[in-house]
Amino acid sequence: MENRREAFNRALADFLEIPRDLVLDIPKLTLVGRNELYLENHRGIIQYNPNLLRINLSRGFLEIEGQNMEIKALMPEELHIIGEITSVRYRD
Repeated sequence: MENRREAFNRALADFLEIPRDLVLDIPKLTLVGRNELYLENHRGIIQYNPNLLRINLSRGFLEIEGQNMEIKALMPEELHIIGEITSVRYRD
């Protein structure tokens, strides 16, 4: 059932020329160099310390590793992180 809904939403987004991240509720990640990360469409923070950040997504979670990381802004669906980012991984 979920695959049909996703296929329908993808076709609808293409037909109406709407960005897929809005319709499909997928995360949009913007990395600026190694020092800034913007994330849209998250589901909250699972774990946070200056070297590791785990963020819940609609499917799985995002694992961000680095040094001296800080959460600069946290909004219901947006997140802004600063610090030295060394890796970003999607996990199921």
